Amino acid sequence: MTYNVEFPGLGLEFEISSVAFSIGSFSVYWYGIIIGIGFILAVAYCMRQCKYHDVDQDKLLNCVIVGLITAIIGARAYYVIFSWDSFKGDPLRILNIHSGGLAIYGGLIGAVAGGLTVAKIQKMKLLPVLDIAVRGFLIGQGIGRWGNFMNQEAFGTPTDLPWRMVSSATGGVGVHPCFLYESVWCLLGVLVLHIISRKFRKFDGQIFYLYLIWYGIERTIVEGLRTDSLFVPNTSIRVSQLLSMLLVITGIVLTTLMLIRLNKSKSKE
Repeated sequence: MTYNVEFPGLGLEFEISSVAFSIGSFSVYWYGIIIGIGFILAVAYCMRQCKYHDVDQDKLLNCVIVGLITAIIGARAYYVIFSWDSFKGDPLRILNIHSGGLAIYGGLIGAVAGGLTVAKIQKMKLLPVLDIAVRGFLIGQGIGRWGNFMNQEAFGTPTDLPWRMVSSATGGVGVHPCFLYESVWCLLGVLVLHIISRKFRKFDGQIFYLYLIWYGIERTIVEGLRTDSLFVPNTSIRVSQLLSMLLVITGIVLTTLMLIRLNKSKSKE
């Protein structure tokens, strides 16, 4: 589908299509291409970080391969569970991923579950693996959100802010470009966590805990602006917003406990 997209407050206008190219009746979508680019860049970055965390590259790659598979399964399962009314009449639609319906939190949960399972089997230290992986997640998330732009989805409520986005998908109304908010925040997070990992890391797991806080804060805010949120059944509670709040709390608690533990160890020396 083709969209005319404007950012009137910035004087920008684009003609975009969700389809990159077609071979006969088979169409290749920009969403998949962009996600693929994000994945490749994330893996390349993570491989380079292994030596700083004493993680074996080959073993980490095994985690990545399995994590990718479980990420897709998790992303679809998460979406289906919280959109069950759309699938219960035709369960076979669950397998039709090509038509859309993947949730990023489900993907993250699936990737962590699959990746850590392989890491455990290979007798790897789990926290260093997570410290590396979460920066890869941020790269993938930051780049992948532009797939939402090409599909003209994952936008927010009406706004008059200078960076509002207008297209046929928004009904000609200026809306919050939520995909942009998350993309910028995630890519900035890569830089911040990279610097911390090189210069200020004090314990294994620190970067992972900071990721929970960094991403959780952004998603808590931005999820409240979106118009396509998944909700806890029979409630007005946004699933991803609730989960984001829990991640922030978890990250703060774990970071605080580790810092207290480190201070106590130093005081005994």
